[in-house]
Amino acid sequence: MPIQFVGIPFDVNSSFLRGPALAPDVIRSTFFNGASNFCTEDGSDLGVPGILIDSGNITVSRYAEIEPLIKKILPDGKLISLGGDHSISYPVINAHNKEYGPFDVLHIDAHADLYDSYEDNPWSHACPFARILGDGLIKRLVQVGIRTLNQHQREQAAKYNVEIIEMKAIGSFKNLSFNNPVYISVDLDAVDPAFAPGVSHHEPGGLTTRELLAIIQSIHARVIGADIVEFNPLRDHQNITGALAAKILKEIAAKMLSNG
Repeated sequence: MPIQFVGIPFDVNSSFLRGPALAPDVIRSTFFNGASNFCTEDGSDLGVPGILIDSGNITVSRYAEIEPLIKKILPDGKLISLGGDHSISYPVINAHNKEYGPFDVLHIDAHADLYDSYEDNPWSHACPFARILGDGLIKRLVQVGIRTLNQHQREQAAKYNVEIIEMKAIGSFKNLSFNNPVYISVDLDAVDPAFAPGVSHHEPGGLTTRELLAIIQSIHARVIGADIVEFNPLRDHQNITGALAAKILKEIAAKMLSNG
């Protein structure tokens, strides 16, 4: 089964700045610009015809349109979704649940995104995992890199049995073990702003590029889907974050290939 990637240029649920809707086209142009080849760090060649398919962007004017469009795409191959703000993870994971049944999620982020509602918007990019867990779409949620937990989100994490590896404990991080298929959700503000300036919410003290790649590469489970979100090209410098997003796309695709 091929791996496909699709852009979801949607940032209506952003709470601070707009801009992530521009990200899919920037990631795509960076991926194909010729500055790097299509080989991944494990030796996979994504340039071989039929391995990685660009499925373009989906066009949506309303949040409710995302899930049915993703559901139509999924039978064509494993999917990496390029956001957009992090609110896209809820409809995308909902579509994956209908295709695969419940699975585990590895969520890499500076923020837990567990608010029951944020600024009176339950669909905010600060709320997707509250919706996902509340609807019982996944079996297990593991969050890595978190460094903005408040009391409400700690209570939400306890309520839903979320496993959180806070950034302050990243030095003791060990390879994660999953007993179920895994979906990966990467919010680029998990990475320190020194390595990823092109995000709306700068949170110093984050992951290095190599730490993020090591986490992805250490997964020993079948990866069934992924999203890369919250890249804001309007805040980027010399396309540093765009290049990082394209690199993450490559390495997640390699992980999907290696773990079948």
